[in-house]
Amino acid sequence: MKGETMRVLEYGSWPSPVDAALAAAHDGRPDHVGFVGDEVWWTEPRPAEGGRRTLVRRHADGTEESALPAPWDVRSRVIEYGGVPWTGVVADGRPLLVFANFADQRLYRWEPGAEPRPLTPVSGVGGGLRWAEPQVRVERGEVWCVLEEFTGEGPADVRRVLAAVPLDGSAAEDRHAVRELTDDRRRFVTGPRLSPDGARAAWIAWDHPLMPWDGTDLLVADVLDDGTLGTPRTVAGGPEESVPQAEWAPDGSLLYASDRTGWWNLYRDGTPLCPRDEEFAGPLWKLGQNWFASLDSGLVAVVHGRGAATLGILDPATGEVVDAAGPWTEFTATLAAHGDRVVSVAAGPRSGWETVELDVRTGRARVIGAAHRDAVDPAYYPQPVARTFTGPDGRDIHAHIHPPHHPGFTGPDGTLPPYVVWAHGGPTSRVPLVLDLEIAYFTSRGIGVAEVNYGGSTGHGRAYRNRLRGQWGVVDVEDCAAVALALADEGTADRGRLAIRGGSAGGWTSAASLTTTDVYACATILYPVLDLSGWSDGETHDFESQYLESLVGPLADVPERYAERSPAGHADQVTAPFLLLQGLDDVICPPAQCERFLAGIDARRAPHAYLTFAGEGHGFRRAETIVRALEAELSLYAQVFGLNPPDVPKLELSG
Repeated sequence: MKGETMRVLEYGSWPSPVDAALAAAHDGRPDHVGFVGDEVWWTEPRPAEGGRRTLVRRHADGTEESALPAPWDVRSRVIEYGGVPWTGVVADGRPLLVFANFADQRLYRWEPGAEPRPLTPVSGVGGGLRWAEPQVRVERGEVWCVLEEFTGEGPADVRRVLAAVPLDGSAAEDRHAVRELTDDRRRFVTGPRLSPDGARAAWIAWDHPLMPWDGTDLLVADVLDDGTLGTPRTVAGGPEESVPQAEWAPDGSLLYASDRTGWWNLYRDGTPLCPRDEEFAGPLWKLGQNWFASLDSGLVAVVHGRGAATLGILDPATGEVVDAAGPWTEFTATLAAHGDRVVSVAAGPRSGWETVELDVRTGRARVIGAAHRDAVDPAYYPQPVARTFTGPDGRDIHAHIHPPHHPGFTGPDGTLPPYVVWAHGGPTSRVPLVLDLEIAYFTSRGIGVAEVNYGGSTGHGRAYRNRLRGQWGVVDVEDCAAVALALADEGTADRGRLAIRGGSAGGWTSAASLTTTDVYACATILYPVLDLSGWSDGETHDFESQYLESLVGPLADVPERYAERSPAGHADQVTAPFLLLQGLDDVICPPAQCERFLAGIDARRAPHAYLTFAGEGHGFRRAETIVRALEAELSLYAQVFGLNPPDVPKLELSG
């Protein structure tokens, strides 16, 4: 559209080629990269195939294939958020893979060209048997991994241990054939890491009420001659020290990340390698996330940064880091190294998530999988800006601002665009500054988006994320409102046309914003936390069942705070229209939370719509669900803000 005259049309009503189907088709990202011999493998989403994740193989000649056909779904349900679901080695000259299948959560052994064979049994008790972080030990004929075993029907009736599964399939129908490597005295454990000589194993453990970003213990035990583990000893960590990853270096030293200084920095046998006020790790939401990997040369590949995370190579001898060159501004917590090759997943403001390989010898980085291809003219992509706002008490608030952008349209003079504040999930997490076609769906129609990394977010040190301790529902709400109002005050956004949206913890912030502020004209609330007392009293999964002890305060000490802050208890105060979206299979934020909230809503004062989706859990994966949700969200804004976007089905609001 170069050279064409810009046309004037009301904000929010611009025609756009970025439709909901296009955004849905590009939802998700590659993950869990690894080497099988010299080949790179990873998992990749398939929204059009029921939202499953396939295993992708990149052959030595550069070709890639989806190695497992539907309905195989390579995904673990350990702690519900999952963990590394696969591993592979070369045995007898051919790949040997072990993976967890989502539908039955069994581990399977698979050699390409054959059918996968189960290695673990099915249990009918509660959530059954689940596995994560498998590691093949060919010399022992076993797979070492994390076992999560339900002992009853409740979400807290669960135990977790390190376990060894026979590779010959003898445990496929016999739970007793699984060899447990540890006892179950620790509530949570990560997979064992074996030293180069196989003599020691290292793993991470923590217990309720701590979350892994609060405090963990790094444990080391001797591997005895009979293949069992000796008595573990704690070498790092504690209740106020988070160690989210540990790996053995080729020389037998132990590398780990710790935030003992207030920043997740790297250590080698307790000695800091590169002390900086930036992060070399992050919150351990999934077992097996990794931010660093040792190279045979002694160098260390690191994903690091302050806010944004980039890929670099650390020289432990000098403490210097040399970053990989390229268009990517964000790298994820998946990293694998083999020889002089490092593989990760990266994206930027103009490209989606790609599998990227760095050659350490040459410093050259290139895309080797899931290559970004412009589905539309990039002129329709958002043009975001990273900004820091000033919030209550003068505190910094980090945000990404995505103004309305279209190559052929602008808004009428004297008018300002509507803006939607996006509150991320977690809440101990952050949103990266990368291309997201769901954001483009709105910005290319003339609706601005402000992604807020409110106090409590990661990437800015422990003090920044500790702002949310005891203050969930306060600091997050205040920070999002401060950004929204600052955009209005500076003449960027229309004060009367502000909205908020978020999923999970972001859904909580969105709902809490409606019950405690008058900043927003409407809200989109996805699979939210709405009732703190119910959520902390057996209504969610075990991993987060005591998360509120730090986010809100000990329930035994401050029960009134749980009632005061819960949107479900103040639903009668909501007057703004809203859209509520919920997966019916969600065990983290179950539909019962939404139902209690809706029971208190006066539809005459707060017109709303409640859409539920069978087969969806916590976070939507199916293309048809994503399409319906996006179109419903746009219709909400159109009705509340008085917009006229073309070709959008009307959402029926009650009241």
